[in-house]
Amino acid sequence: MTDFILITIDVEDWFQVENFKEWIPFSSWASREMRVEKNTRALLDLLDFRHATFFILGWLAERLPGLVREIHSRGHEVASHGYNHHLCNWQSRSDLTNDLSDSKKRLEDIIGVAVSGYRAPSFSIDNDILKIIESCGYRYDSSFNSFGMHERYGKADLSQFERKGIAVRLSENFYELPVSNVKLGNRILPWGGGGYFRLIPFPIFRAGVRQILKSDGAYLFYMHPWEIDPDQPRVNEASWSYKFRHYTNLKKTRAKLSAVFETFKEARFVSCKEFLATN
Repeated sequence: MTDFILITIDVEDWFQVENFKEWIPFSSWASREMRVEKNTRALLDLLDFRHATFFILGWLAERLPGLVREIHSRGHEVASHGYNHHLCNWQSRSDLTNDLSDSKKRLEDIIGVAVSGYRAPSFSIDNDILKIIESCGYRYDSSFNSFGMHERYGKADLSQFERKGIAVRLSENFYELPVSNVKLGNRILPWGGGGYFRLIPFPIFRAGVRQILKSDGAYLFYMHPWEIDPDQPRVNEASWSYKFRHYTNLKKTRAKLSAVFETFKEARFVSCKEFLATN
């Protein structure tokens, strides 16, 4: 039986992350050094023939349409990460609807095909927000993270819905694709990527992915382009804990990702959209 690995990239730049919003206001974004284009192209080269899903901010797509077209032309899925990285559960219904619709339209205008997927900044969804995402024309969301000890992650009850592998069917034409985590008894350990990927020693991380594949047949991983960029500008005024989360092991991410590709080379690396079409 073939194992599936879904690599997902949240395309945002170093100055757009939630942890630094207190020190980097939105009004200053346009004056910051943009490094996302170079870092995303490096990830495209690392991926090689493997398909992935790129959840792209509309703010960046507006400024880098050529990058969006390149992601699409190289066989990857273009999906939405919202427009301005505002948390879904901090927006009014009308503002969230506009954000979802505007980012979707911006990406579709650039690549000329329908955008199916959405990921909320900081996984900030709940059951009501999922309904709004569906109402804006998306076919799936990939924002549910079952790890409950992060202060910004949203909460959603998916227990009553039909599961197809890792996919959860929320309605006839709308699915949730949760980030993968390890279950250890009654505990959930964060195994889906991001800072946890950079912190966990690779042999342990590899064992966890194997456990997930054995139980679910598929593993969904996420990361950001800035995570392969150890030379990015430093936000020195940020708190120690936020700097630790953001900067730890950036020098090792690229090699660690290559090790994932080599270790699981027999698996099928597919986009979220391809996975839903296959299952």
